[in-house]
Amino acid sequence: MKKSILFLITLISLTSCGGDNKSVDAVIDSNDMAAIKAKRAELNKQQRDLKADIDKLNQYIDSHEKKERPALITAEVIKDTLFKHYVEVQGNVETDQNVVLNAEYSGVLTNVYVKEGQRVSKGQRLAKIDDGGMSSQVAQQEAQLALAKTTFERQERLWQQKIGSEIQYLQAKTNYEAAKNATQQMRSQLAKTLITAPFSGVVDEIISDPGQVVVPGQTPIIRLVNLSNMYVKASIPETYLKNIKKGTQVMVKLASINEEFTGTVRQVSNYINPNNRSFEIQVEIPNKDGLVKPNLIATVKVNDYSAENAITVPENILQENAAGETIAYIYHPFNDSIGIAKRVLLETGLSYQNHTEVKSGLKKGDTIIKEGAKTLRDGQKVTIKK
Repeated sequence: MKKSILFLITLISLTSCGGDNKSVDAVIDSNDMAAIKAKRAELNKQQRDLKADIDKLNQYIDSHEKKERPALITAEVIKDTLFKHYVEVQGNVETDQNVVLNAEYSGVLTNVYVKEGQRVSKGQRLAKIDDGGMSSQVAQQEAQLALAKTTFERQERLWQQKIGSEIQYLQAKTNYEAAKNATQQMRSQLAKTLITAPFSGVVDEIISDPGQVVVPGQTPIIRLVNLSNMYVKASIPETYLKNIKKGTQVMVKLASINEEFTGTVRQVSNYINPNNRSFEIQVEIPNKDGLVKPNLIATVKVNDYSAENAITVPENILQENAAGETIAYIYHPFNDSIGIAKRVLLETGLSYQNHTEVKSGLKKGDTIIKEGAKTLRDGQKVTIKK
């Protein structure tokens, strides 16, 4: 159509100028410079007028040809859904029952009653340090305690019968109390020569061997670990403090053993670390197979925001206009194959996993334009890709 109009215009132009060729030649033959310039000005004006008419025709043809070719798009009907946003941080696996038992008495380690990997119960004997004769001293002290007790009880009965002096009764009582305290103290000291399990667990490592001289507070003897009460500790930026509390849903991934867990926050710290402006949380995790070990690195995703019946759209279809407003295009059907792209202003919320929550501007049942949205204009005709 465009070529036909151009050919027609050219033909009319040549026809109209065909009769003027003689006139132009005649003007040139006349050697009249004023006439020649006047003829040139006349032809230039005709040329400008003709070009303007051609431009109008081209513009009309272009606009109609564009309307005849709707833009190809893909679209999706919007449904409401449960939207959850997670804050992702790194944490460490820990347990409160992972301790190294040190010597509390100075002497030679005489016996180790357990082996590495052995499961033990709370209070079970693990090792023995030579007491250096203290057990004999305790036996002597217990004999003195028994004598002091007998003396006191007899003196007490006499005093109740108004026999003897009060000073004798008080001296017997004092001697008995002193002997009892001394015996209790010696028993406590003797008990430090026997190392027992403070909780049920597994002997992870035997650090000192029998025959080695051990020193209180300096010589580690046995590492005892309980893997049944494991948890993940993670630091969360203080900006999320309002949205995270005890019971908040958490997803934990341990990449090194390819395990994932879903749990809840069991403890939220009441202290903000001034160095990194964060607070700590603890998440209890199961350990049925014993694969979870202390100090494993964990990826922690904490659910800090949830919305039911939320409208979400792919993040990559959102655009921004010159005013800084967020826009998108929705599809309005015109007939069976063609529709209109309508621009809408959106109020958006949080984004997670390439989807953004839309607070206003869209509703359930709207058809959002996805592919092709970046090049559309408001009111443009579009057709959905089959």
